[in-house]
Amino acid sequence: MFELIKAGGWVMWPILLASVVAMAIVIERLWTLQHRRVAPDNLVAGVWQTLRSKAFDADALEALRSGSPLGRVLAAGLSNRQRERHIIKESIEEAGRLVVFELERHLNTLGTIAAVSPLLGLLGTVFGMIQMFGSLKVAGAGNPAELAGGIGQALITTAAGLLVAIPALYFYRYLRGHVESLVITMEQEAIKLVEVLHGERAEAPARPHDAP
Repeated sequence: MFELIKAGGWVMWPILLASVVAMAIVIERLWTLQHRRVAPDNLVAGVWQTLRSKAFDADALEALRSGSPLGRVLAAGLSNRQRERHIIKESIEEAGRLVVFELERHLNTLGTIAAVSPLLGLLGTVFGMIQMFGSLKVAGAGNPAELAGGIGQALITTAAGLLVAIPALYFYRYLRGHVESLVITMEQEAIKLVEVLHGERAEAPARPHDAP
């Protein structure tokens, strides 16, 4: 492995660094964006039952806010539950924007790695070609070892760039789609809460279990 990195030249080091950062982002986001951690099942129904039992106090509100991103959105509405509907909706929307920003954390970095890695591989290819033609100029075509070194550097860096970019792009698109799905779920749950608070819905129905 080290021999391949050495043969690819200095360009291999930023490619290797990009692969480590991409892997760390993917692992962290897959853990953080689990459905049960972001939008727990039946959270609105549980909150409504607590409200009906008159047991919803400041401690319950803080526990809801710190429990999950969806809980933070719902807590923003519940802290204004005695006020007009449009104020509740505005507070939920403001909290929702902050939550979405946090859910998308590091995804732009992952997308940048997916875009830059092939360019780094191409840069290594260019340097390999320069090395090869430099060898031709100095030693002519009679030194196959020098030619092989330049061609090897070009091929190794190109392959390394693609090996980093392809999975990074896949997980970038997958995680973006997953975040969009979570946002839609949270919007639906927030609408349920607003309707329940204003008597437009008798109770908050349980949400079917979603896959993580």
